[in-house]
Amino acid sequence: MHRLLFLPVALLFLLSSCSKDDPIIPNEEEVITTLIYSLTPDSGGAVVELKFVDLDGEGGDAPVITTADLNSNTSYTGSVRLLNEQLSPAENITAEIQEEDEDHQFFYQSTVAGMIISYDDVDGNNQPVGISTMLQTGDAGSGMLTITLRHEPNKSASGVVISDPSNAGGETDIEIRFPINVQ
Repeated sequence: MHRLLFLPVALLFLLSSCSKDDPIIPNEEEVITTLIYSLTPDSGGAVVELKFVDLDGEGGDAPVITTADLNSNTSYTGSVRLLNEQLSPAENITAEIQEEDEDHQFFYQSTVAGMIISYDDVDGNNQPVGISTMLQTGDAGSGMLTITLRHEPNKSASGVVISDPSNAGGETDIEIRFPINVQ
């Protein structure tokens, strides 16, 4: 008999604890302290790494950003790694982006004359992701390469291409400008 009285009381308690006034806790953004863009020459040779490191986050010490020296008229295979090095061991954010590839897209904007970058990976909907790329240099010159990661972009929006995220929408998770020298 006591069990029958307990059931309605428990149900009432459960329903009252799920009120619409309960706060909604949003998904927290991942902490990205490090971005490494590795470029391997297709003809062989040393891997070039463009590296951004900001262990203390915005507003702290200045981040470390490397300059890349690339060979002229050379094809490179590129890959991006993102890490949270505030944790020990470092958390691999790239693995999470691969798992949620339909919700992420990298963009590569270059002011280096003759540099062409193309996607070398796609998500489950056959839309670009940009963790893997192909990069082709032209003649000698210099400029900047901006790498941007967008969360929940509209990958099929008009005008959205590897070098132009302006119509993609979504939120920018990270955007880094690297100095580039092509020799």
